[in-house]
Order: sequence, then C-alpha cells, then structure tokens
Amino acid sequence: MLEKMIFGRFIPGDSFVHRLDPRSKLSFVLLFVIGVFLANNVATYALLFGFTLFVIFVSRIRLYFLINGLKPILFLIIFTFLLHIFFTKEGTLLLDWKFIKIYEEGLRQGIFISVRFLVLVLITSILTLTTSPISITDGMEDLLGPFKRFKLPVHELALMMSISLRFIPTLMDETDKILKAQLARGSDISTGSIKERVRAVIPLLVPLFVSAFKRAEDLAVAMEVRGYRGGEGRTRYRQLKWEWQDTLVMVIFVLLIGALYFLRG
Repeated sequence: MLEKMIFGRFIPGDSFVHRLDPRSKLSFVLLFVIGVFLANNVATYALLFGFTLFVIFVSRIRLYFLINGLKPILFLIIFTFLLHIFFTKEGTLLLDWKFIKIYEEGLRQGIFISVRFLVLVLITSILTLTTSPISITDGMEDLLGPFKRFKLPVHELALMMSISLRFIPTLMDETDKILKAQLARGSDISTGSIKERVRAVIPLLVPLFVSAFKRAEDLAVAMEVRGYRGGEGRTRYRQLKWEWQDTLVMVIFVLLIGALYFLRG
C-alpha cells in the first residue's frame, strides 16, 4: 500500500494544469486551503467537491490512480468521520442502539469535515503530481522574494521545502521495501497484541532512519561537489513566465470564492 502514496510524486504531462506557472498553482492551492473554510452547508461542499473533480479532469490524472493513492490516508478520513459521529451530541437523535447514539449534527459534521479533508488532500496532491520539484522550488522562492528584505533565507527555505516534498514518496518506497524484507524473514506487524505490534515496528524504524540519514548525506555531498553555496548569485536556466492561463486560474478562484460566499447559509 505504501508504494501507492501519491503525495510528493511528480508525473510528467502536457495538460492545462501541467503548463501553468508554478507560482499560480502554489498561490491557488494556498488560497484554496483558506477558502475551503467558507463552506458550511450541502451546497458549498457539493461545489467544492465538484470543482475538485473538474481540476482532476483538467489535469488528466486518472481518478483510479488518485483513489489508490488515497488508501494510505483513508484511515485518517474514516477516523475523523467516526469522531464526529460518536462525540457530537447535537441535533435530532437518529440512532439509539445500546451504547451507540448517533445525532443528526454529528452525521452532518462528520460528512462535511471528511469532504473538506478529502478535497484538500486531492488538490495538494494534484499540485505535486503536475509540478516538478525544481519548479516548486523556483515558485516558492519567487513568491517569498519580498521577505528577502528582512534577511530571510528565502532560497534555502524554498529548497528545503521542495526536498521535503520529494523525500516523502522516497521514504514511503523505502519503508515498503524494508517491510517486505522483514516479512520475508518471518516478521509480522499485522497480528498479535498492540504491545507486540509496537515492538515489531521498532526493527522497521531503525533501518528506515539509517537509510534516511544516508540519503540526506549523499544529497549533501552531491550538492557540495557541484559547488552549491546557497542562493546568493545563483541564476536560473528556466525562467518563470506568467501567462494568460495563470491569470485565468486566479479569476476562476475569485469566482469560486464568490460562489461559496453566496451559497453560505
């Protein structure tokens, strides 16, 4: 399951979303995360979900691929849903069976928060799937450019965030390899008591941390031998260029926010 993790991966393509400037995509995702909290009823959440499906269609990323990629975090979505179901005691009582009591407001909030979580994960995943790590670094550095006046190491911060995103799928793949290797040696973390499962995870964490530090060291050495000395005086081979498509994306976002505000209860 871990090898299906989609967050942090990049899939080359030539879709409308792929061709967008990374600055417009980063700005859109950041503003979308904020705008999602405007939704508070069925109509607004339906609009958000429909818009997310539209973005997936335009990006030409297969829906089946995205659904498979969501499986590792499906537990979190279900857990969030169940928390609201069983701990929100407001509204009409819908089910009263033994110690289980489900209220209308709990069901409503559980569905809404789960949909909010889902669309946020999908939109951020589309960003990384359609934008190369180097483009994300350039976009972040350009957007954070004004903070250079305050002596903020913008280039280093952008590079650090980009490397972190890139290492997520790498570490997931490494975890999956270690897990399969230990399963082949007779180790099993899926059975037994909770205490036994925790003990079985420790042999998995040790080689994972060793591998992560080894990769970090290799990356540092590779950057050093190539003469990397930070962002001071560096130039770019590929220059970012804001096109009409990027302006269109910002206009679409303004329309989306306007529709969400209009449909709010």
